[in-house]
Amino acid sequence: MDPKELAPVLANVTQAAAKLTACADVKDALAAIRRDEKLTLADQIAITEIEAPPFHEETRGKDLVRRFKELGLVDVRVDSEGNVLARRPGSGSGPVLVLAAHQDTVFPAGTDVKVREENGVYHAPGISDDARGLAVILQVLRTMQEKNIQTVGDVLFVCTVGEEGNGDLRGSKYLFFKSGVHVDGFISVDGVDVGRLLYAATGSKRYRVHFDGPGGHSWKNFGTASAIHAMGRAIAKIADVRPCEDPKTTFTCGTIKGGTTVNSIAAHCEMELDMRSAGAKELDALEEEILPLIKQACAEENACWGAEGDNAVKLTLEPIGHRPGGQQSGEVSVLQAARAAMGELGIELKKYDAASTDHNIAIYCGVPATTLGGGGAEGFNHNVKEWYDPKDGYLGAQLAFLTSLLLVGMQGVTEPLLEKRP
Repeated sequence: MDPKELAPVLANVTQAAAKLTACADVKDALAAIRRDEKLTLADQIAITEIEAPPFHEETRGKDLVRRFKELGLVDVRVDSEGNVLARRPGSGSGPVLVLAAHQDTVFPAGTDVKVREENGVYHAPGISDDARGLAVILQVLRTMQEKNIQTVGDVLFVCTVGEEGNGDLRGSKYLFFKSGVHVDGFISVDGVDVGRLLYAATGSKRYRVHFDGPGGHSWKNFGTASAIHAMGRAIAKIADVRPCEDPKTTFTCGTIKGGTTVNSIAAHCEMELDMRSAGAKELDALEEEILPLIKQACAEENACWGAEGDNAVKLTLEPIGHRPGGQQSGEVSVLQAARAAMGELGIELKKYDAASTDHNIAIYCGVPATTLGGGGAEGFNHNVKEWYDPKDGYLGAQLAFLTSLLLVGMQGVTEPLLEKRP
């Protein structure tokens, strides 16, 4: 969506934002965030150098528990999924806002995560995604503690697990579906672009597709149905699908593997299929179109060679991920507060977008949510060449701080914009 087409921020929201930024304590807090940008970066570097491979975030989680406790929080714990939760209570009568970032990286155990600096740019796998987000939420807490910012609502700092890849948002899912923790609003800090605001959640469905046949020698057993040929037929059919453009809907066969030797008829192969859409109905429709094509391809391979029974290629569709998506009104408090905070900080809203992050689950559950950038610049995310440039990075922490304060309210200054849910 073009940000220029958005209606103006609601008057009560802009008034609250102006009132907060006129407050001397808030001015001091914003100045402290800028003053502490080297400290935020130091946290980011230290966190990066603690491995957090998929499904093994424990060591980083323990370090984050220590950091939250050192910043003065008493209610700090690790839930059974591995999420780190640290509550900063308000007056007791306000809403609960989650300010989150994810612990996990996409890199396997043993990856060299030592940070190196070249001409003011920092290089290491995971230096930006999402070590920056974790450092930002720690800086928000540090500033609130130092300046004794008293809020009406609670801020629940959450460091989630399993945001990336086949982690399938498992930490966020646990928080909303199983933990019993009450949440009224949700902000994730992920990515660095402070000019991007996510208003919707891109949903995805993923399958690992297995093809299993009898196999054989390419010469002696020619005419045997091939698992790889069946998969090839399937990929060709999928490649011709043309999903709807609005809302944006996409697919890809992301990985393939199988076979044994160049002169063998493959007995097994598999591929991983990713389907995405910014619309829930459109995602379901794409799934309903593609899965029959895979079954049809397998049937065609068998029919080609008259393969039946044990001589036929068998198909197994293994679901490996479902990230529910959804939309929300542009007038929800979290989006309004973020836009107002951006206005007060002089940040231009350049991208009003949908993506797949931890905020997916909140939006799916009807909880007002968004994802904010952590500030600075980044490149080569999900690559061992990943880099982070801290120039103007303090804007990310300022944005997260001011948006959060607008939502939970500041005692004696503003009331919470975030609505309490039943």
